[in-house]
Amino acid sequence: MATVNIRVSDNGPYRVEGSVTLVDAEGKEFEHKEKFYLCRCGHSKSKPFCDGTHSKEKFQSLTRA
Repeated sequence: MATVNIRVSDNGPYRVEGSVTLVDAEGKEFEHKEKFYLCRCGHSKSKPFCDGTHSKEKFQSLTRA
């Protein structure tokens, strides 16, 4: 079984690495690379992917396990 790693970045996106399928609400697959970043701030112009807007919007989140 392949390993998928999802890392929560301080004040930034989720970093996803590994063999994973990302689908929308209709079941259609998003094209992506082996490593990609998912938006957490809600301001990205390329949702669900991060485009770096969180830094301009001063998004803050320090999530810990």
